[in-house]
Amino acid sequence: MTGLPILLDLLGRRVVIVGGGTVAARRAKTFTEAGAEVLVIAPTVAPELAASGVRLLRRRYQAGDLSQAWLAVTATDDPSINTAVAEEAAASRIFCVRADTAAAGSARVPAILRSGELTVSVNAGDDPRRAAELRNLIAAALQTGELASRPVRPASAGSVALVGGGPGDPELITVRGRRLLLEADVVVTDRLAPRSLLDTLDPEVEIIDCGKSAHRHNLTQDEINAVIVDRAGQGKRVVRLKGGDPFVFGRGGEEVAACVAAGIAVQVVPGITSAIAAPAAAGIPVTHRGLAADFAVVSGHRDPGRAEAGWNWPELAVGPATLVVLMGMEGLGGIAAELIEHGRPADTPAAAIHRATLPGQRVVRSTLAGLAAEVQRAGVGAPSVVVIGAVAALGAD
Repeated sequence: MTGLPILLDLLGRRVVIVGGGTVAARRAKTFTEAGAEVLVIAPTVAPELAASGVRLLRRRYQAGDLSQAWLAVTATDDPSINTAVAEEAAASRIFCVRADTAAAGSARVPAILRSGELTVSVNAGDDPRRAAELRNLIAAALQTGELASRPVRPASAGSVALVGGGPGDPELITVRGRRLLLEADVVVTDRLAPRSLLDTLDPEVEIIDCGKSAHRHNLTQDEINAVIVDRAGQGKRVVRLKGGDPFVFGRGGEEVAACVAAGIAVQVVPGITSAIAAPAAAGIPVTHRGLAADFAVVSGHRDPGRAEAGWNWPELAVGPATLVVLMGMEGLGGIAAELIEHGRPADTPAAAIHRATLPGQRVVRSTLAGLAAEVQRAGVGAPSVVVIGAVAALGAD
């Protein structure tokens, strides 16, 4: 085909599909997702087509069926019907896709990829499998960052995306998070975010380090809120890159509230929280049949001045089968002592996973009573995730 590739706005416009088999069902799905008003004409239809919710005329094609169509698709197993549909479409100046003989139609349906604001269509000279394979390769390259896709034109309005970067390994960020990071004008990053991904960004991207660690803050939370609102207010695409998940001890709710108060468009991209990923990286399931049917995630870091800073020791000690403690290395001895005092057995298996999913990951195993001394002896500190419960004995081999 030597024609011109073009995008069609089919929103609310009729597409007539003649045929009721699996090919017709795939085409109906494609055009429905594009917002078209899809009409299928066929005496019998495939179950997936019948359940799709598109409008059906259960009869054979008749001349004049294309009268209100913007696009026609013929996908029957009768060449004479396909030819008749194509001829009516040509006479009515309606483009027509023929599933049986592509060259006999006046239009093609390409292999389509949508990624954010990007739409990529691939035609491979009427070789649909080749086109689909190339589309999939392009999709993989976009997702991994091998194919850069940062917008060139300024955004019509500023925006903020809170992106959970996962537990540390840069390959564990979500596809959406990776795409938004590559499209960003400004990245405001945490200390535990997957920072190696920053090396893949365009040199023009502004990177603001607000990394926090114990007793050290590059920026206060109020300053972080002000920065993301300020940059978005300048019409920039801002990504707030966090470790783990934005809403698991990440203060993401405060940042969303700041954006909403300022009238800034904001979205949250969930991330894999280290509360689950770190134990998994050590071979420890937080739930396990016969051992643990529930688990709780608690912060080991007290925030002075906040009413919710305390722990309910009696409930934590005898309640959830598995306890996962984040940011608890500094106060690990005190946490263990409180749990034991309120009923958690001193010989409960416990483990600390240091730098989970990253090179240099270390796992220290002991009992609840002995873990604090064991991690000190091993020279293991933050960042580490602590697991307390029978499951902590799993994965030791």
